Amino acid sequence: MILQRVDISHVHHVWPMVEGFLSSALEYSQGDYTLEQVKSLVAMGNWTLVVAVDDNGVQGAATVDFLNRPNNRVAFITAIGGRLVSSEDSVEQLKKLLGSFGATCIEGAARESIARLWSRYGFEEKYRIVGVKI
Repeated sequence: MILQRVDISHVHHVWPMVEGFLSSALEYSQGDYTLEQVKSLVAMGNWTLVVAVDDNGVQGAATVDFLNRPNNRVAFITAIGGRLVSSEDSVEQLKKLLGSFGATCIEGAARESIARLWSRYGFEEKYRIVGVKI
């Protein structure tokens, strides 16, 4: 499996291959984003689209928002679906790929089962996110 960034000039061409993976991921996002909003954020270059590809085609996708904090450039995974982060090798590829865009760390909001899965690859729970509408 090879992980690669999709240039924004190819987003609309690749989108039909990734929308199912991202749609599944958004089921757990508490309504923060719709699939169309994610597509727009990626197509406008606000977020980055990463795909996992093997000989059979696209096997997974993730969207990433880069945030600059005082001590780190964070690659925040906003949606991930498919078999993108399912092995130590793919996590290492993800680290190298996101690092090539200046990221010094990777974060993402995760439900408990995903947090357990990612802990196998060195991710640690940093904090829990809560919210209330006002």
